[in-house]
Amino acid sequence: MTHIDPVDLTAKLVKCASVTPADAGAQDILYDLLSGAGFECAWADRGGIRNLFARWGNKGNTRCFGFNGHTDVVPIGNEADWTYPPFGAEIKDGVMYGRGTTDMKSGVAAFAAAAVDFVRDTPPDGSIVLAITGDEEAEGIDGTSALLDYMAQAGERMDVCLVGEPTCPNKMGEMIKIGRRGSLNAHFRIIGKQGHSAYPHRANNPLPAMMRLMDQLASHTLDEGTDHFDPSTLAVVTVDTGNPATNVIPAECRATVNIRFNDTHSGASLTEWLEEQVAAIRDAFGVVVELKVKISGESFITPPGALSDLVSKAVAAETGVTPELSTTGGTSDARFVKNHCPVVEFGLVGQSMHAVDENVEIAQIHQLKAIYTRILKDYFA
Repeated sequence: MTHIDPVDLTAKLVKCASVTPADAGAQDILYDLLSGAGFECAWADRGGIRNLFARWGNKGNTRCFGFNGHTDVVPIGNEADWTYPPFGAEIKDGVMYGRGTTDMKSGVAAFAAAAVDFVRDTPPDGSIVLAITGDEEAEGIDGTSALLDYMAQAGERMDVCLVGEPTCPNKMGEMIKIGRRGSLNAHFRIIGKQGHSAYPHRANNPLPAMMRLMDQLASHTLDEGTDHFDPSTLAVVTVDTGNPATNVIPAECRATVNIRFNDTHSGASLTEWLEEQVAAIRDAFGVVVELKVKISGESFITPPGALSDLVSKAVAAETGVTPELSTTGGTSDARFVKNHCPVVEFGLVGQSMHAVDENVEIAQIHQLKAIYTRILKDYFA
């Protein structure tokens, strides 16, 4: 029986210019593959985003293993900077080039190929779910969350889930993500009173207030880290005044900070702390301070146990590397899945993701399929 070539499938997906929110046919390729292999497929589209749900086996089976991933990619930037066409999937010296090769069309191709071949070769006593979104690289509100909403309405479920994001910093097998830090963006606007710089007493300059606020936030130690997380971080990412004149005190100033936080905090507790800092600056400088907070995701962890052991053993068997259990990095769709079932992440080396000339080693794609196949065999053993 002919097995699915994950490299060929990766190339087909990469050739679809699926920059969020466009799909460009990527999900249709997967729909055709999975439905042809006996998976029951359904669309969970929302907000103009294509989302594919696929299940092999009967709904309500005693065991259900899930995979989650995305087919959307970030913009290519300046195409002239690319050595190879960004959607060409060209292979040179054992490496495939193109946007999405690493993040994460190769991961989707690997788990789709593994799932199809596994159910054909050794039909398991249970079911397999693939939840594949087209909205991970943008806001994510109409992506995996829409798939989970569809599953709840349709009575579908996963008992455990593996997200196929790139997780390895330098070499295959070295890292599994068992959680992620939370992410919060805080937008500040300080309003003073415009005036002539020669007569500062007639104005109320918002800049000293903003500089004091940013310094206090940036120099504050949020925590010292926890058992599974590094210390939380706060970065001032922009301060904007837009004042071209040297003899004018501006009327207002804006700034934004990003906080990546561990399980010491919640979005609510950090928002309360920020509001306290804002109130102190407002009182000290006599300015108006506006604060808008957006929480991209809360911190979470899947405690080390059966799921991480299952994945770790498969990774070690196929790579010879014992993976570290980590919570480093940015956010991922695991932040949505964790509300549904235990979730971990494992995938390729991610050094080139989002970069010009993004690429993946062909050998890694085959290796990743082998790891996912072993995970399925061991789970249903």
